[in-house]
Amino acid sequence: MAGFTGKDAVLTDYANKLATLDAPKGRSLTQDALYRLSRNKAAVLSIFILVLIVVVAFVGPYFVPWAYSQVDWSNIRKPPNFEAGHYLGTDQNGRDMLARVLQGTQMSLIVAFVATFVSVSIGVVYGAVAGYFGGRVDAIMMRIVDIMYALPYILFVIILVVMFGRNPVLLFVGIGAIEWLTMARIVRGQTLSIKEKEFVEAAKAGGAKPFTIILRHIVPNLTGPVVIYATLTIPEIIIAESFLSYLGLGVQEPQTSLGTLISAGAPVAEVMPWLLMAPAAVLVTLLFCLTYIGDGLRDALDPKDR
Repeated sequence: MAGFTGKDAVLTDYANKLATLDAPKGRSLTQDALYRLSRNKAAVLSIFILVLIVVVAFVGPYFVPWAYSQVDWSNIRKPPNFEAGHYLGTDQNGRDMLARVLQGTQMSLIVAFVATFVSVSIGVVYGAVAGYFGGRVDAIMMRIVDIMYALPYILFVIILVVMFGRNPVLLFVGIGAIEWLTMARIVRGQTLSIKEKEFVEAAKAGGAKPFTIILRHIVPNLTGPVVIYATLTIPEIIIAESFLSYLGLGVQEPQTSLGTLISAGAPVAEVMPWLLMAPAAVLVTLLFCLTYIGDGLRDALDPKDR
């Protein structure tokens, strides 16, 4: 009996020790996605380069000896000259190209992120409402999207420019107000699937109003597709802004953008290649980085790959 009691004591002591140990912690979906993203070397390198470009674009002008609109009358159309402080040369008007490229990168990034925010905000709300209510409401809202798809966006921007002038803020809103169409379709398709889930039915049974369900239960579950598409939308908007600036419909002088700089450097690329090489290199690098980041987020957030 004493031996049996001693064995019970050992087992009890072992059970108490196990109880004091911390239970293994699992990873949340966000932590799992970040871990998968961190293993994507191309995406991690692209994030590093993108952050570096953003920091240099917004901090660099404070360390450049020339302002983007300042004219150096003694160095007009000159190649890179380190002694004069023109590290990327000067343009046709004697303005420092490094300062111009930094300011142009700022403008292109601001246009991209503001327009993406506008397009995501409109597209998510519009698509979620259409998908949740369904039926006739969905049919009417999607037909409006189809009609807007048929209209060329360049015509819409030209109308805005003619009516209100070439305002950078208007350019941000105008591009964003066009790019939301695809986002609305993606969100609508996801909403049609999510609204049949048990937690949505429980919210309905609890008396929650439709827009409360959309904002609190459906939209938060659209984070993955929305983040992925938003990341892939940014380079598309940068290209759209560059194209508009190339046509002369973008930002006005003395402000500039990467598209404006490329437009000014393309005709004289054979004579003054430095006017084209720097802005084109920054634009291509930005597009590659954003594309790789979008691909990495898609792989990290795709539940099929888990």
